[in-house]
Amino acid sequence: MARVYVSLGSNIERERHVRGAITALAGCYGPLTLSSVYESEAVGFEGDPFFNLVVGFDTGDDVWSVAQRLHAIEQAHGRNRREPRFSARTLDLDLLLYDDAVVDADGLQLPRAEITRYAFVLGPLAEIAADARHPLNGRSYAELWSEFDQDSQPMWSVIFEFETP
Repeated sequence: MARVYVSLGSNIERERHVRGAITALAGCYGPLTLSSVYESEAVGFEGDPFFNLVVGFDTGDDVWSVAQRLHAIEQAHGRNRREPRFSARTLDLDLLLYDDAVVDADGLQLPRAEITRYAFVLGPLAEIAADARHPLNGRSYAELWSEFDQDSQPMWSVIFEFETP
């Protein structure tokens, strides 16, 4: 079994799409580890604020199957991949980590570079995988988060209630 971490974000009908994604992920992969839900301003474009969190789960699926399933869940929630990279979206599911795999092929990059670039990815990841280590630099996510300039990318925890099946 591989331990997988996925970044989940939405800024269009946020509550609906976040809940739908969590339900879909739980239906595919069973028990989930969920970070808190955070709100942050859109990055790279003018738009409504995002809800973001990180989800962890174990799977026997290979990395390509997981990536394909994440795209299918996004598509089921109306994600339009023809839109610019930095734009509003119903649902964004980014595969951050698949165990300690290092992959850079066919449009898949692991570990995902956004882990160390964006507070809304690193903060929630450090919350649920504090002692895990980045496959390339060997540092724990708690350590990376403690050294991150958190004031440069403000985010705040929001009360978000949901149940997983």
